[in-house]
This record gives sequence, structure tokens and C-alpha cells, in this order.
Amino acid sequence: MTDLYLGLGSNLGQREATLRRAIDEIKKRIGPVAGQSAFVETEPWGYASARPFLNAALHVRTALMATNVLAACLAIEYELGRRRNPEANGYADRPIDIDILFYGNQVIETAALRVPHPLLHRRAFVLVPLAQIAPQLRHPVLGATVEEMLRRVNSPTQAPAI
Repeated sequence: MTDLYLGLGSNLGQREATLRRAIDEIKKRIGPVAGQSAFVETEPWGYASARPFLNAALHVRTALMATNVLAACLAIEYELGRRRNPEANGYADRPIDIDILFYGNQVIETAALRVPHPLLHRRAFVLVPLAQIAPQLRHPVLGATVEEMLRRVNSPTQAPAI
């Protein structure tokens, strides 16, 4: 079994209900949830929108390979109403977003999947809920813990690690 960490977000429709449905599907298709953060309301990141997000982080124990986890996440997103717009550069309002943040301590770089998530260390909306369930989880490339990365993001005098 591999320790998998997922970031979830929703800013369209019934945000909390959608997140709960996504979590139920993750349990069924990917594996048991070993830890779940609170739902955290945040402002959109990377684009302008009047609709705030509800975000969460999950720790899941999975027997699936990373590519199968990705396929399951994409299927769950689609079934819950997400339609990707290639012109939006990934940043648009959406009923659900499920990101693979960490897959064990593996580093994966393919055309379809990059793990650890390449921007997680710059995103408080990911790090705040993740720190609730895994503050000492260490980034396999940056060497920093989730707690350390969150402090850097929140510090006005310290730029986020690259």
C-alpha cells in the first residue's frame, strides 16, 4: 500500500456536497481514507473569480499505481460535472478538482503526471489543509516539510522555495 495525498477543491454548485461525493468515490475506487482535513474556504488562485473555493486534503492508502490513481481522479471529476477547457490554462471555476499531491515519496515526471504536484509548495490553499493531516510530511525534492513550506508561503519576507 502506498501513502497518497490528494488535494480537492470546488467553487461551483453545492461545494461541500460535491467534495463529500468525491471523497466517497475516492474511498470506493482508490482506497481507504487514513486522514482528512477540514474544509477550508479560499480565494481562487491563478485567475480572477468572485466564487471562493472550498478545499480539503486527504491521506489515502492505495494499492493502485499512480497512473491508475490519476485515471480514477479524472473519472470522478468528470462524473461530478467537471469539463476541462484547454483555453483556460487549467484555471477556471469548476465543480471539482482533484490533484495528486504526493504518491509515497516517489518523483514522477511524465507528460500526463507530475508528482509531487509541481506547484503545491506555492499554494497556501493546498498547504493549509495538508498541514492539518500531515505537517511533517517531507517533500522528496525540496526536502522541506509541509509545515515548513506553509510557513514560507505565509511569510512576507521569505519567498516560497522553488
